[in-house]
Amino acid sequence: MAEIIDGKAIAAKMRHEIKQETAELVSKGITPGLAVVLVGEDPASRVYVSMKEKACADCGIFSDEYKLAADTSEEKLLELIEQLNADSRIDGILVQLPLPQHIDESKVLETISPAKDVDGFHPYNVGRLVTGNPLFQPCTPYGVMKMLDETGVDLKGKNVVVVGRSNIVGKPVALMCLAAHATVTICHSRTVDLPAKVAAADVVIAAVGVPEMVKGSWIKKGAVVIDVGVNRVGEKKLVGDVEFTAAEQNAAAITPVPGGVGPMTITMLLYNTLESAKRRS
Repeated sequence: MAEIIDGKAIAAKMRHEIKQETAELVSKGITPGLAVVLVGEDPASRVYVSMKEKACADCGIFSDEYKLAADTSEEKLLELIEQLNADSRIDGILVQLPLPQHIDESKVLETISPAKDVDGFHPYNVGRLVTGNPLFQPCTPYGVMKMLDETGVDLKGKNVVVVGRSNIVGKPVALMCLAAHATVTICHSRTVDLPAKVAAADVVIAAVGVPEMVKGSWIKKGAVVIDVGVNRVGEKKLVGDVEFTAAEQNAAAITPVPGGVGPMTITMLLYNTLESAKRRS
């Protein structure tokens, strides 16, 4: 049976360290500040925003929230972001996605100052990640890397298969693994003979967004499995992108859903905000 990689425990450890470092910074007169912008009333987004606010409060980070109506114009949103770019109290700006259809998501993300882009989505920060000199790294894949590190997984020379090619997880986590000297294969829903690709992997990172698409029988004996997917099946059940029960029989270590990668995402947002405040200090 695989070792369960406890994302909650790793996140709690990191948040304790973030809280301590934040207190030290505050004692020097610098309070890390995060601005969160929510446009509209998307229920999932509201839940995420409230979780981020609570996490900030728990760690001593100043949080400033802006709730805008769903019909807010793109111009007004861009004006707000420019104001936050110039606000010396704010070290990080997060615009909660998705945005209403009448707002150009790319334009919004590109308006955020790269120096305050704690989500790591600005093309400048993406470019720095590609060239191996990152400033801010996207929170979910950064959390995956921290989990692997905490579990004692050395990626050097390992075969890593990433299932998923999104800009938010798949592509950046592949780049991060490459920077850690892994041999990386990016697969997706149209990959030919996906089972064979997965079966060759020492580390599998699943982020394709399809419930239990990666079958447990595909997992090589002794492989490490990181399941980024969170999919609702039926009324209450949450499952990942990996068939957990079967995969657990083959893997050396595996993340559960929920309780795996999920808690790391907000933790890395706090981490990035703290790092930004350190640069300001």
